[in-house]
Amino acid sequence: MDNTFNSIINSIKTYFRGVRSEWGKINWPEQRQVITETFFVIVIVFVFTVAVYLMDIIFKFVLGLLK
Repeated sequence: MDNTFNSIINSIKTYFRGVRSEWGKINWPEQRQVITETFFVIVIVFVFTVAVYLMDIIFKFVLGLLK
């Protein structure tokens, strides 16, 4: 039981050592790029939300005519 516990602890330590070494290899984007891409994502989500809302209104109107 003690051997298994030590094996698990060593595996966890090895994992976090690997995480630490890989963390330094990350190529972080510039702040301007993050802001620009975030803006575009928000605009695209807004446009699609409005498009779905308008389609909902149109379908309600068309289906209301069929009654």
